[in-house]
Amino acid sequence: VSFTFSSGEIVGFVGPNGAGKSTTMRIIATLEEPTSGDVFLDNISVVEEPDKAHRLIGYVPDVLPSHRDISVHEYLDFFARAYGIRVPARKKVVESIEEFTNLLGIRDKSLNALSKGMKNRVSVARALVHDPAVLIMDEPASGLDPRARIELRELLKVLSGQGKAILISSHILTELAEICTAAVIIERGKILRAGSLTHILTADLPHRTVLIRTLDEPDLLHKHLLLQPNIEAARRIDHTVEADVVGGEEACCELLTHLVQNGYRIVEFHQQRAGLEELFMNVTRGEVQ
Repeated sequence: VSFTFSSGEIVGFVGPNGAGKSTTMRIIATLEEPTSGDVFLDNISVVEEPDKAHRLIGYVPDVLPSHRDISVHEYLDFFARAYGIRVPARKKVVESIEEFTNLLGIRDKSLNALSKGMKNRVSVARALVHDPAVLIMDEPASGLDPRARIELRELLKVLSGQGKAILISSHILTELAEICTAAVIIERGKILRAGSLTHILTADLPHRTVLIRTLDEPDLLHKHLLLQPNIEAARRIDHTVEADVVGGEEACCELLTHLVQNGYRIVEFHQQRAGLEELFMNVTRGEVQ
């Protein structure tokens, strides 16, 4: 397993159950030792210097562990103390995290009385207490209602904007595709695809599908496209034409230039890309280790 991610990136970590996602994430988070190899966070080895690396990491497990009957505020204050944040700075840090994660209204509630969505939010807050550079999030959207999922997405975008590197696993691929800038697909402990979403969603395609809308008669455009040597197929869809262009982005640019030079009044021209779900189904076999 080998991949990289950088500050400000939100990387989706995708794979079937048993693919090795949680194990990999726990190794990155210094919670398990690899049988071989290493992980480097800002040039710090998690194997050789786990204590140093640990301070760079905020880890959000798939389930918040059970705790004795303490309040949200007491829980966050405990972890702030564990990270060596002293009074009076600790009070300010905890309150700012509670405000940032929208927990001020429930800070005095017992952890055990919270819903799944609220527990998830507390888990994220706890991971942010020491202002880590890297967030490792294992299925954070699991079991959340639609509102909680939307709020989580918005929170991740804010954290990414602050420069945090975020690695997030989820089985909800459509949601990952909305927020992630990159993705890693793993199966049976092996990386099948890794890179920016744009790259991995187009790298294996034999052609690019473009949607074209013109002020001219769509039938004329459709017939013209079918005569072009680099067009594999073309389809009329209402007032637009969809064309499969052989080649990469350069071929798409050449097609647009050709159409404009031939007098077509193009008002819309964009590439349709395959979804993350489609790519996942194409490259995985559903096998487990």
